[in-house]
Amino acid sequence: MYRISDQQIDYILNDIGARGVEMESLQQNLLDHVCCIIENNLEENGDFESFYKKTIETFYKDELWEIEEETLLLLTYKNYYTMKKIMINSGIAAATFFIIGSFFKFMHWPGASVLIMLGMIIGTLIFLPLIFLTKKSETTESRGKLVLGIGVINGILFCAYSLFKVMHWPYASNLWFITLGLFSFVFIPLYFFNGIKNPANKINTITTTIILIMLAGVFFLQTSLKSSTQFHIAKTNNYLQDEALIKKSKSIKNDTTQKNNALNTVSKDIEETCVKIKEMIIFDELGQKSIPADFESNNMWVEESGLKDEFKDGREGEQMIIKLNELINKYNSMCDDNRKIPNTIEKILNGKIMQQSNYNMLSSLSQIELHVIVNDKI
Repeated sequence: MYRISDQQIDYILNDIGARGVEMESLQQNLLDHVCCIIENNLEENGDFESFYKKTIETFYKDELWEIEEETLLLLTYKNYYTMKKIMINSGIAAATFFIIGSFFKFMHWPGASVLIMLGMIIGTLIFLPLIFLTKKSETTESRGKLVLGIGVINGILFCAYSLFKVMHWPYASNLWFITLGLFSFVFIPLYFFNGIKNPANKINTITTTIILIMLAGVFFLQTSLKSSTQFHIAKTNNYLQDEALIKKSKSIKNDTTQKNNALNTVSKDIEETCVKIKEMIIFDELGQKSIPADFESNNMWVEESGLKDEFKDGREGEQMIIKLNELINKYNSMCDDNRKIPNTIEKILNGKIMQQSNYNMLSSLSQIELHVIVNDKI
């Protein structure tokens, strides 16, 4: 039996590398196979170099590096089919969560926000990136990969905008304008000029581009071109007008002919609780407890968004809202039907607090406060 020396092993390994095989694991596998064949078939005093050349030639058709290409191709296709399976399953999961969440949102059932968020996250972080990775391997042109990449980024931005819009998070309008601008002025032109070069796809490219332009036009029609700043300023002005009306109502002299000390105590508690919750909401937005009269010149308006962490389960904000609900029910139980106030707070309990926007909450609190003050004056 032929015994291979360390020098011959180095010779074989260097030759394999010189023939274009760069993968270290493949080099070691080829080395093991070649050494086994030589030791088992070469005579003890045989010609090592000539036998090695005949042996290595059995591993390829034209060049040895071909075996590395075939190995990479097999590994690529293995990963490709795995990614494609994950892509399909994640797409089904994202669509399912989003559709069910949207239905829950429409029916005002609990858990809608969680389902919508799950659908958006799966679609944005798993499904769309996997579309790019799988389709990229099917596209040879660099410009085609660029169009695909921008399309996927556009999809991710659109999902992010939808999530921000549904959850009443800030900067949703900024995300929308970025998404719409990228879609209209980058993606559509790139798609058109990339596809029009191929005569076989010319008609399909023109038709699809027209549809995309029409879609962009519909999006533009549904988008207010007025600055969202004006919307926030108007909303803030409305809130300040409500506050001025509350202040004016408080200045009116009370009717003390039917004074009820117990009822007055509850009404004061309601007013104080409303004020504290409003101060908390405004502080989260502006860093101070009230909105100044010259808010517009100081750029201190309240932007519409969801309620902050203080209103999550068990936190101070939620406890104050629960307390306010109890106070309103107690107040109504002490009043006749003509003096009872609508309890809008009761409707947003049971897990719906975080679904409210700051504007809606501020407006509800001001209305409650105003109802109580008016009742105290009559």
